Amino acid sequence: MTSTDLSFSTTPADDEAQIVLTPGQIFRQRLFGHTGFLIGAGLILVIVVIAIFAPLIAPHDPYAQSLSARMLPPVWVEGGNWDYLLGTDQNGRDYLSRLIYGTRVSITIGIGAATVGLLIGVTLGVIAGYFGGWADHAISFLLTAQLALPGLLLAMALVFIIGPSIWVVIGIVGVLHWTYYLVVTRAATQRIRSQDFVAAAAASGASPRQIIWHEIMPNLLSAIIVIFTFELGIAILAESSLSFLGVGIQPPTPSWGLMIAEGKQAMFYRPWLVVLPGICLFLLVIGANLMGDGLRDITSPEGRNE
Repeated sequence: MTSTDLSFSTTPADDEAQIVLTPGQIFRQRLFGHTGFLIGAGLILVIVVIAIFAPLIAPHDPYAQSLSARMLPPVWVEGGNWDYLLGTDQNGRDYLSRLIYGTRVSITIGIGAATVGLLIGVTLGVIAGYFGGWADHAISFLLTAQLALPGLLLAMALVFIIGPSIWVVIGIVGVLHWTYYLVVTRAATQRIRSQDFVAAAAASGASPRQIIWHEIMPNLLSAIIVIFTFELGIAILAESSLSFLGVGIQPPTPSWGLMIAEGKQAMFYRPWLVVLPGICLFLLVIGANLMGDGLRDITSPEGRNE
C-alpha cells in the first residue's frame, strides 16, 4: 500500500460534532419545528388580522336590520342569497359581518381579562414567593378562598349587580382568573430566590424591589407568557358563557356567545345560527391553547417537540 492509497474521511457524526448552535438558533429551530405552535400562532394571527380590519372585510353593517331578509340560509343551502354568504339572523342582520365583528369583542375581552389576571396573580405570587412568612400565609389563604368560590356563578352575580358592559366583563373575568399566575410564579420565585445570583445581588446592596425587577422577573417571563396564552382562551370562554346566559355582552353588540344564545331557539331548523359562532369560538380557543402548549414545550430546558 502506497501513501497515495491512504485517505481520511469524516463521518456524519464528526460533521455534526463540529456544528455549534447559538441559543438564538436553537430557539428558532424549536420555534419553527413545533407544529402545534405554528398552527396555533397561525390561527391567532388570522383572527387578530380579521379583528383589526373588520370594517374593511365585513360586507355589511353588522347592526343593520332588514325585516325582508330575516333568517336567510347560507349560500350552500337552498334559498341562500349571495349578498349574505352566511345568511342572516332573526333580525335580518348579515351573519358573516356579525361573526367578523365578534372577533373584536372576543379578542378585546380575552386580552383584557388575561392582563388583569396577570397583574393580580403575578404581583401576589412574587410577593408570596420572595418574602414568605406572614405574606405567604395571607396570600395562600386568599388563594384557597378564591378556589373555593364558584367562578361562573360569582361572575354572573357581579355582572348582574354592577351592570353588563364590555369593561365590566373584562374586569370581573380578570379578577376571578388570577390563580394560575399566582401558583406558578410563587413556586418559581421561591426557587429563584435561593439561587446564587440573587444572593450576590442582595450582598451588593440591591433592594428587594431591585432584586424582584432585575433578577426575578426576567426569569419568570417565559412562564408568564405561557400562562397568558392559556388564560386568553379561558377568558374568552368565560365571556361567551356569560353572554350565552344573558348577563354578559348585551345586544345588539355582536358576541359569539350571544349569537349562540340568540340562535338556540331555531337550532333544529336553522343549525348554522349556532354552529357557525361555535366554530369561530372553537378555532380561537384551540389556537390560543395550541400556542400556549407550544410555547411551554419550546421554552422548556429539554425543548420537547410533541
